[in-house]
Amino acid sequence: MQAVTIVQITPTELEILIENSVKKVLAELKELKQEETPDKWMNLNELCNYLPDRPSKPTVYSWVNQKNIPVHKGGKKLRFLKSEIDIWLKNN
Repeated sequence: MQAVTIVQITPTELEILIENSVKKVLAELKELKQEETPDKWMNLNELCNYLPDRPSKPTVYSWVNQKNIPVHKGGKKLRFLKSEIDIWLKNN
């Protein structure tokens, strides 16, 4: 049998305890939701706006030609997967 300790706490302490517990659960749910979010495809304009340095289109084209950035080509269109770009940003 496990020992149980009973302690008296004030209503304010109880409120803080409940609030912290709820915040923890909400943070965990938010993490799970982010993991379940489907990946997003971006076109060249969206990519230029997404990247922190806001590169020009010619700059991104040169990265594509040099194979410096992850890209998927569909005919003449360039498509970028957000998750791959995020990994690329972390590694560069």
